[in-house]
Amino acid sequence: MKEKSIELLNKAVADELSAVHQYMYFHFHCDNLGYDLISNLFKMTAIQEMLHVEKLADRILFLKGEVEMKPAEEVKKIHDVKEMLLLATQMEQSSQNDYNLWANECSKNADSVSKKLFELLVEDEERHFDQFDTEMENLIKFGDNYLALQSIERSKSRSTGRPPME
Repeated sequence: MKEKSIELLNKAVADELSAVHQYMYFHFHCDNLGYDLISNLFKMTAIQEMLHVEKLADRILFLKGEVEMKPAEEVKKIHDVKEMLLLATQMEQSSQNDYNLWANECSKNADSVSKKLFELLVEDEERHFDQFDTEMENLIKFGDNYLALQSIERSKSRSTGRPPME
């Protein structure tokens, strides 16, 4: 029972670590280009994914397992914002699907706490998907002007001495 839960929880740790690395990579590049809104979205989502790792690790340790701190994927070197958002939505959908399946698997193995943890993670991943999807819709609707406006806002903030948006 607990061995299967530990295996699934460690798979989730690997996926979450990949998301942290990927989203921070996107954050750095968007921040460098002055795209504060999207940059901060990637940063805040990465932080939330780190919190997921912590919750998963706590559960693994409670079950007397070993936490495997290996990302599932290497960081993809993407510099186009539209492609970043596309990958982010795909990653979030994949996590939702996996976590739903894994919640059911834990339930079959009489591990209701791990099941509940996966269900809570699905809620967060759905919210992340919605945020990335909304940004993708804005980018499609407004085109490069959407990104240009974010850069202009940063320039205006800096020229007036105000800190950039956080």
